[in-house]
Amino acid sequence: AFNSSKSGRSPRSRKGRTRLKYHPVSSAPSPPASHPLGQLDCLITFHLLHTSPCPYQFLHSLDEHMLPPLSFELVATCSTTKARAATLTLPHGSLSLPLFMPVATQASLKGLTAQQLEQAGCRLCLNNTYHLALKPGQAVLDSVGGAHILQGWKYNLLTDSGGFQMVSLLKLATVTEEGVRFRSPHDDSPMLLTPEHSISLQNSIGSDIIMQLDDVVATTTPDRHRIEVAMQRSIRWLDRCIAAHAKPSSQSLFCIIQGGLDLELRRECCKEMIKRDTPGIAIGGLSGGEAKSDYCRVVDTCTGLLPANKPRYVMGVGYPVDLVVSVALGADMFDCVWPTRTARFGNAITSHGVINLRNAKYAADLTPLEDGCQCVCCRPVSAGDDIEDGGSGLGITRSFVHHLATRETVGAHLLTLHNVWHMLTLMRHIRQAIVEDQYPSFLRQFFADQYAADKTEYPDWAVKALRCVGVDLMDV
Repeated sequence: AFNSSKSGRSPRSRKGRTRLKYHPVSSAPSPPASHPLGQLDCLITFHLLHTSPCPYQFLHSLDEHMLPPLSFELVATCSTTKARAATLTLPHGSLSLPLFMPVATQASLKGLTAQQLEQAGCRLCLNNTYHLALKPGQAVLDSVGGAHILQGWKYNLLTDSGGFQMVSLLKLATVTEEGVRFRSPHDDSPMLLTPEHSISLQNSIGSDIIMQLDDVVATTTPDRHRIEVAMQRSIRWLDRCIAAHAKPSSQSLFCIIQGGLDLELRRECCKEMIKRDTPGIAIGGLSGGEAKSDYCRVVDTCTGLLPANKPRYVMGVGYPVDLVVSVALGADMFDCVWPTRTARFGNAITSHGVINLRNAKYAADLTPLEDGCQCVCCRPVSAGDDIEDGGSGLGITRSFVHHLATRETVGAHLLTLHNVWHMLTLMRHIRQAIVEDQYPSFLRQFFADQYAADKTEYPDWAVKALRCVGVDLMDV
């Protein structure tokens, strides 16, 4: 049975009544300007800025502890489910939660420029430490000043630690207490990724959120002993990551909850990770082929134990149905390659499900990818409006993408633009529904749209998971 308690939630559940904030103890904010100490801070800073021979260098040399690298404000909670709306503030800007992160594995989102990603509304994307360590390498990252500069991205970055490659590149990896030994998929050269080296690489990347190196085991493994060893090792590796972290005042380290599908191991890991008091907490080791009902039990159990004043990141989740259910179970942040990867196979994500535009039935279909979508692809062409200012669109039709899908790379580019926009818009609608305390109604409409109001098509795992947090999709 699911954990029906709402421990970890705020005591109030209406819009505007909850204001839980988190600031790392080691980097408390400066006094406000209205405070006498705050006024003195401002006067001293103003004077030094105007007398320094190099004010920009002075700004970078200021004590980074004046401002925390992460603050979390819980704005509203659903009065029925465990869904939350929050504001997460990072060094490169504020973010509205819940959110979805597109994955730019090698400092580039396949098919999009940084400017196009910005225009889609993205303010946090994911880079992968393992791949950036191989190419361009740590020396280049240090030389250019980090991944923000390398990829021309002025907003926030999150880096995966490289632990997931233990599963995805299993034949190339060996795990010991020291770390993970990889063989490069590029040239077969050896690489040892330790907790310390992972953190050092992420310090060089300069991401706003960095992840601990964890021991990742496929959820489908029947070896409980191996899962327990991985969970305990992940706790020890977190301690090593914390000790090695050279930039805690500018980069926020998240721990990762492990334990496979064993709820007792998950509870034990939550207890130990919470003691370490990292700025945010991730739930890892999922989306690896396990049954969705098992996935839901793990997420529900973990969010029921985690503190309410920190962001909760469920790694590797990106299907729309999975997102809306996971939010109802109390999760805040998600990432996945699926929206961009599926675009390269000719698939458009819509509110009524995924459509494969390689199908011959779309050859003469002159409708947009999705009626009512406001992405640059779907918006009609308007004379005199500037596309970059959000006015005119490209007026792309299903027929045109069908024509391109199997012939030209521009087809994948257009579908990637649309799919990223769709995912980010979905998260905005989720947040709005939570703030208005209408999330159960949103869920009912979402499933009706996805499955053409045919309740016999609703996934059984989703129906059961939502029922356990107070929403019965089968109600008339």
